[in-house]
Amino acid sequence: MLQELGLAWNLPLLEWTLCRVWQVRMRWTPNKVTLLRVVVGFAAVCLFGRGAWANLTAVGLTVAAIALDALDGHLARKKKMATPVGAQLDILGDRMIENVYFTYFAVVGMVSLWLPVLFFARGAATDFLRGLAMKAGNSPMGAGWGANAMLRTWWGQALVASRWSRGLYAAMKCLCFCYLGVELALTRGPVALLGSLAADVDGVIRTGAHVLTWMTAAFCLVRGLPVLIEGWRYLAGNVGPARGTKSAAQEAT
Repeated sequence: MLQELGLAWNLPLLEWTLCRVWQVRMRWTPNKVTLLRVVVGFAAVCLFGRGAWANLTAVGLTVAAIALDALDGHLARKKKMATPVGAQLDILGDRMIENVYFTYFAVVGMVSLWLPVLFFARGAATDFLRGLAMKAGNSPMGAGWGANAMLRTWWGQALVASRWSRGLYAAMKCLCFCYLGVELALTRGPVALLGSLAADVDGVIRTGAHVLTWMTAAFCLVRGLPVLIEGWRYLAGNVGPARGTKSAAQEAT
């Protein structure tokens, strides 16, 4: 067919062109990885509660979602594609993932209902302050965008923007979600792999779950403190003068 059309000699060039087009269209960016992370996380939560092996599959997807969280930041740094919008999308992906996981485990009775409420309230407060800072031209993460960083203290940047802090927080969430997922697969429901356990063993497993979840919640609050403190200072330093200017303008008219 190609010979009849006189294209046989051009076949290697055609294959190379198609390959390059596919590579360009499939080029991964940090924002695409963030979107994939959210999809994988939601797919994992959808599998929870659908059988023991589905629960274990969901645990594997959970690990993949946390790994993708590290990958998007690596791509942004390596390819020099870090942007303020990308940082906000990364934070949005984090919020969606942690809220959907904790909400599910709260609904099935494995964690306290106050846990997702706490994560949602903390995320809403810090994201509101980050949005104000970004609108004023400051960096929402405290580092990486020059002198206009929102977090100006060394301890604030260490707790919020440093790699060790973000890595530890991601590891704690991954361990927490995986622990709850494995517990769901092994001991919960009529299709649990281990079935009912002795009261003391079940108590130890439940205690481990509570310790992990509330340790993760505590570290989440600690990481949010610098944003809340600096954000309050920002509001106190800018809202007051703005109101005074507005009052003076009204008096002049």
